Amino acid sequence: MSTFDVRGRVALVTGANRGIGRAITASLIEAGAAKVYAAVRKPESASDLVKEFGNKVVPIALDLSDDATVRAAASKATDVELVVNNAGVLEPAGPLDEHTFKALEFELDVNLFGLLRVARAFAPVLKNNGGGAFVQINSVVSLAAFPTGATYSASKAASYSITQSLRAVLAEQGTAVFSVHPGPIATDMAATAGIQDIAEPPSLVGEAILAAFKSGDFHAFPDTMARQIGGAYASYAKSVIEAEAPVA
Repeated sequence: MSTFDVRGRVALVTGANRGIGRAITASLIEAGAAKVYAAVRKPESASDLVKEFGNKVVPIALDLSDDATVRAAASKATDVELVVNNAGVLEPAGPLDEHTFKALEFELDVNLFGLLRVARAFAPVLKNNGGGAFVQINSVVSLAAFPTGATYSASKAASYSITQSLRAVLAEQGTAVFSVHPGPIATDMAATAGIQDIAEPPSLVGEAILAAFKSGDFHAFPDTMARQIGGAYASYAKSVIEAEAPVA
């Protein structure tokens, strides 16, 4: 297990301007991070974070669907030691809906290919800065799909699979990788999915990340539903996913 101490470190959080990303940014700063790049499509959208945390927050342009902006951000934020890839999209669609293919295309581009774009651009930066850590915000639906969000679930299952591979590959350069699986969290996305009535505070995700840094656990399950699913999944995760020599 690889642990990570956030104190005095420089972080980058995608989608930092609202919801889970904003809560993660606040948690990292409160835990002692020296600086957090708020990586967002429109840097001006992070102005409230700058007002709250001053020069500890540095807005930077990054769009997960645009490889050029991801690479440009990596070329500017050369001091990054921690990357939290939080940004994601949801287009509710069942497996037989008329817009299923369009929804899946949209979600894969951001939730899966966006992860790959960020990992490819920032892995060398993390390596140059001693290894550091890479956090991917996945979801409980990467483990158990919900029918009205079939395409979103599929995109998150794919991103979870890539996260597992990143864990093995980035370990070679000393980068610790963490996979975070929130359940219903009170964000705009929860409202879109129609689960706001059972949603819990975004701060739980930041707290779960910090706990994973201390324990070195690859998986983090922040909220009530996530912990229930994570508990059922734990035996398999420990013996197969987190094994030192995963199945090829």
